[in-house]
Amino acid sequence: MTFEEIKSNEAIRTYITHADESLCALGYTEHSFAHVTHVAEMAGYILETLGYDARTVELTKIAGYLHDIGNLVNRVDHSQSGAVMAFRILDHLGFPPAEIAIITTAIGNHDEGTGVPVGPVAAALILADKSDVRRSRVRNVDISTFDIHDRVNYSVLRSELKINEAHTLIKLKLTVDTHIGSVMDYFEIFLDRMILCRKAAEKLGLQFKLMINEQQLI
Repeated sequence: MTFEEIKSNEAIRTYITHADESLCALGYTEHSFAHVTHVAEMAGYILETLGYDARTVELTKIAGYLHDIGNLVNRVDHSQSGAVMAFRILDHLGFPPAEIAIITTAIGNHDEGTGVPVGPVAAALILADKSDVRRSRVRNVDISTFDIHDRVNYSVLRSELKINEAHTLIKLKLTVDTHIGSVMDYFEIFLDRMILCRKAAEKLGLQFKLMINEQQLI
């Protein structure tokens, strides 16, 4: 089964929709189709660029698309509950055990609280997920009531995650409007995520760099 077939599966789309509705009720930024599709495509780009085989790239995209369905259960430990949900879905769809193992391991390890980049698919998922910072993820339309997560995401005017031609470096480059959110705001909520990104990059044989407004910070 392919990534495109997973994307068109109505049951999966329902789970993603309801998971995002739960996060919306809790005041979180967007975790719906825009986010999971971006994560899927970016994770696939990382492993494809590094020369991984086509099926591994496909499994990485599937992991990216499914990675946040655990929010349907609860935000707390959503990576683990999402892995269990993904196991059941993929098993029912007839995926072989080896592929289910790769996908569920990646999903279960994508959160910075408990996650570890135990393999290339997990590492690519971490990098793709933690780099998705953008204005369009903010749901709150009243800037005066922004919390720190709203400010940080809304302040990002441009975000780019790229691997260099030599395949030695992966760089997250952000353009930030510091009138809305400061660099310190970013580090207050994203430092643990950036440390996990560094570990994920190392798992893939890469060095991780973070640049904000043309200044290298990591």
